[in-house]
Amino acid sequence: MPIARAYSVALVGVDGHVVEIEADVGKGLPKFHLLGLPDAALNESKDRVRAAVVNTGFTWTNEKIVLALSPANLRKTGSGFDVALACAILGAGEVLPQPELDGTVLMGELALDGRLRPVRGLLPCLIAARDAGMRRAVVPAAMLAEAGLVEGLEVHGATCLADVLDFLRTGSALRRPEPLGDDEVAEPPDLADVVGQDDARHAIEIAAAGGHHVLLVGPPGTGKTMLAQRFVGLLPRLQPQEALALAAVRSVAGRLPPGQALTTVPPFVAPHHSSSMAALLGGGSGVPRPGAVSLAHRGVLFLDEAPEWGASLLDSLRTPLEEGEVRLARAEGTVQYPARFQLVLAANPCPCAPAHDRDCVCPSLVRRRYLGRLSGPLLDRVDLRARMFPVTALTATGQGEDTASVRARVLAARAAAAERWGALGWRTNAEVPGPVLRTRFALPRSAIRPLDAGLRSGQLTARGADRALRVAWTLADLAGHDRPDADLVETALYFRDRRAA
Repeated sequence: MPIARAYSVALVGVDGHVVEIEADVGKGLPKFHLLGLPDAALNESKDRVRAAVVNTGFTWTNEKIVLALSPANLRKTGSGFDVALACAILGAGEVLPQPELDGTVLMGELALDGRLRPVRGLLPCLIAARDAGMRRAVVPAAMLAEAGLVEGLEVHGATCLADVLDFLRTGSALRRPEPLGDDEVAEPPDLADVVGQDDARHAIEIAAAGGHHVLLVGPPGTGKTMLAQRFVGLLPRLQPQEALALAAVRSVAGRLPPGQALTTVPPFVAPHHSSSMAALLGGGSGVPRPGAVSLAHRGVLFLDEAPEWGASLLDSLRTPLEEGEVRLARAEGTVQYPARFQLVLAANPCPCAPAHDRDCVCPSLVRRRYLGRLSGPLLDRVDLRARMFPVTALTATGQGEDTASVRARVLAARAAAAERWGALGWRTNAEVPGPVLRTRFALPRSAIRPLDAGLRSGQLTARGADRALRVAWTLADLAGHDRPDADLVETALYFRDRRAA
């Protein structure tokens, strides 16, 4: 019998690799050989494929079957290869024509009766197939809406193996993706709901305008969580490529809502302080899956009760904050997930956390130790720190600005930054490297004198000085200035003052 070839996709992190499956059915003792570094789930596909083929009405060959998955040195994981394996075997038995298998990616897990079941990570798999030049894909019908998000690839949905075989043999029609409606994700709550807290509101506006990280410190009930939840509403909507990258991460994690268009609202992820390292950064058995930092890609990661988090968890954020990605190394390999998020930390000033500081019963050493759980290296990466105070009747009489008004200023500031840095490949002030700010866009010595004073006194690190410069540029964009002056640099340093925490 001739060797038949079918195609599927192996997923490593959010990177897909087209896999060629070669099937050789020949003389020898009846045995099913699966080559090419399959994992346990893929090895078990032998029995699933055999039962699905027989229950679909085809005779299972009583010969030696060898299936080789190439590239052979790439680890293959999951049950998404089942349909391709079955079609390769039937192609070798001359049930399916090889020309119909060429250029077609087959994805899906097989039930014993031949039904197609959904698999994780379909979206990045189809993106990889399209980029590799494949012309069409057959996927489980239940995942047709997700598959339809990929443009430039002819997508068909099947409910069972029999439908797939009829499609490949006779060209019978399969379901096609329906046009998705507009993004119907609810808008974030309005900033006008937050009473008072002018200093913290200003810090949130600066953070949104420049892509900075922020720490909010205040007693319970002052609006820390409310501000964080409304932060997303100030950010610009995601570009199509950003929305697709976020959807790919959600698909791998199994968090992509079915039947929903690509959402353009930046994500807001708020894990509980009892979360594990795997839940925060990503992990799990076999190939690690994305965690909260990747699910917050291009959005906001909110850590409430920050001092209650484990020190190792908080310090593990340092690399993603600097590099915008997380690398997870395991024995089976290293995967990378995008993690370019804005961090919002919220903390009470002390463990007892009364409504007013005058009622605090914590000794000064306990207060210092409590906030000291936020390490210096982590705080050095937080650009803005704002103190929040109990609301009084005086501050409650007036209503603050709504989201639309503040967002207009944020978008204008971001547009100014994009115009300045766009030719260099950056869009926000937070992304600009310090050497560029100190050389090509160096400020007059009179403007950076406060930074020099902070460095000499030891109150500021070199990294902190660079971050203060970035905040100063954001303040200039919000004020409509071409570049920061000494007053704006002083304001940036005010928001970095450790005493604000």
